[in-house]
Amino acid sequence: MTTGTPPILEIRGLRKKFHDVEILRGIDLLVLPQELVFVIGPSGAGKSTLLRCCNRLEEPSAGSVQVGGVDITARSTDINAMRRQIGMVFQSFNLYPHMTALRNVTLALVKVLRKPRAEAERLGMAALDRVGLANKVMLFDEPTSALDPELVGSVLNVMRELKRGGMTMLVVSHEMRFARDAADRVIFMDHGLVVEEGPPQRIFSTPGEARTRAFIAELGR
Repeated sequence: MTTGTPPILEIRGLRKKFHDVEILRGIDLLVLPQELVFVIGPSGAGKSTLLRCCNRLEEPSAGSVQVGGVDITARSTDINAMRRQIGMVFQSFNLYPHMTALRNVTLALVKVLRKPRAEAERLGMAALDRVGLANKVMLFDEPTSALDPELVGSVLNVMRELKRGGMTMLVVSHEMRFARDAADRVIFMDHGLVVEEGPPQRIFSTPGEARTRAFIAELGR
């Protein structure tokens, strides 16, 4: 992808090994501000590991990840400060079940940012009211996989609203219809590599790579 707009997320030569198994084998990926990019591919392709490396929940074995021009893999980078610019939605809810939604939302504001509880609750209520996180990057790792079917549509509608509000999103998902309808770009991964990327209409209708064609054909069965 070539463009004159500086990327908000820039991944170069990203590799990740677990013991002797290389999960990511040299990923290059750019995400532009306000872009909605879907990452698709078979299980074990490295999609979730890619997302987790984007905020250093997993430490990359090699390569670099830049967010807003800051290399988050550099030793000098305050990763906790950078994570304030990067949100992540996991497959599981990862919430404290004994706390209310508001307490879950405000916990980091109070404990990490040291905000007074009243201010944290005001910000938390605003976030809950609108889920407003513009000018940040959101990473979604199968955000609908743990939901009842009737709730999936609601989550996808929230993601559409976030896109309209200017959110930049990198999404790993099996919601192919949503990817086709809403994504600016689709990335197909397999065996730790980006095999192909492009507009959703082309990826789903006329993919150029044999491995992508096989994956898309399997979805249609």
